[in-house]
Amino acid sequence: MTTRTIVSASTVVPARAAWSAVVPAGRTLTITDLHGNQAVDFLVYDAHDTTVRYSAADTIHAQGNIFLTTGSVLLSNEHTPLMTVVEDTCGLHDTVGGACSKESNTLRYGHHTWSQHACVENFLAEGSRHGLGKRDLVPNINWYMNVPVEKDGTLGIVDGISAPGLEVVLRAETDVLVLVSNCPQINNPCNGFEPTAVRMTIGTEAAA
Repeated sequence: MTTRTIVSASTVVPARAAWSAVVPAGRTLTITDLHGNQAVDFLVYDAHDTTVRYSAADTIHAQGNIFLTTGSVLLSNEHTPLMTVVEDTCGLHDTVGGACSKESNTLRYGHHTWSQHACVENFLAEGSRHGLGKRDLVPNINWYMNVPVEKDGTLGIVDGISAPGLEVVLRAETDVLVLVSNCPQINNPCNGFEPTAVRMTIGTEAAA
């Protein structure tokens, strides 16, 4: 089994960078949008068996909502709880927009964007440190990203509703491995066209 380091202090994740850590059961992970309007792409796995991982389909079905906020439970592909949102000062987070990639950038914005760094590359690089590969990437959460559903069913990617200092706090329901891509996208408004840093804090105690 791959050895994983438990981070117990705050870490500022620079713009466009990746981050990962194990969050032990009962402890909290706080994601702070330091400058506002910064999307944070997020994947979570059972730390002891990474074949058990976040399932967007199970999570959306169980809560009857495609958006996440306080009280939302992140369920696995085995319908077991991985993490619970225990506090949220933003109020809306995306489950369906997915992660940007070189391929999707090229399709949406033109071949001149092929060389731009993207979230899929962040996930692959950071995941490789934990024995994860491309087949282990699943539809992800986008904290702070504003993806409304239009009347015709299409998805929009529009200006965020976050602001400097807003936070989302998650409690680990089991030992989990978290992967983060602090989104580098500059071709749509999800990061205000200027990616910025965020802070990740693993708490010593779970929220009551």
